[in-house]
Amino acid sequence: MKNLAFIDGQNLHLGTSENGWRVNFRKLKIYLEENYGTTEAYYFIGYFCKDEDDLYRNLRNAGYIVVFKEHDENLLAKKKGNVDTDMVFETMKGLIEERNLSSIILISGDGDYKKLVDYLIKKRKFKKILFPNKKASSLYKTLGSEYFDYLANIKTYIEYKKWTNEKGS
Repeated sequence: MKNLAFIDGQNLHLGTSENGWRVNFRKLKIYLEENYGTTEAYYFIGYFCKDEDDLYRNLRNAGYIVVFKEHDENLLAKKKGNVDTDMVFETMKGLIEERNLSSIILISGDGDYKKLVDYLIKKRKFKKILFPNKKASSLYKTLGSEYFDYLANIKTYIEYKKWTNEKGS
């Protein structure tokens, strides 16, 4: 059986950085594989920015499928990189196309996914939503605790820690 993870990159970044830490993408991918049996992890980003090539390379090297929001290049500076619709679309596409799909894991605290979560639970295709911080949308307050967790609870496993040698350099 196949489990897929869908990650709202902006929500993940802002949610963890608000609490003063960053995610180690490789460790998060391993955590998702070992604890939720994910075979693919999709990382959604608002739009492509040449200055972020290192980030995109790191995500791909860690095993993520990186998905960018489509934008008209002339309007990039004026648009918000909202990936909600793209994530919902790709999740539903996964349900339709993946005959052996077992369940979906989401990483976001955005309430825009609540309707999708409810549908996936009803269809018995939902595993868990992992909230980047304790400020998840109030729409999730009725969600049973078996369907959510906070990344802060696994911070020790997935936190990015800059390596330094004995001299601190």
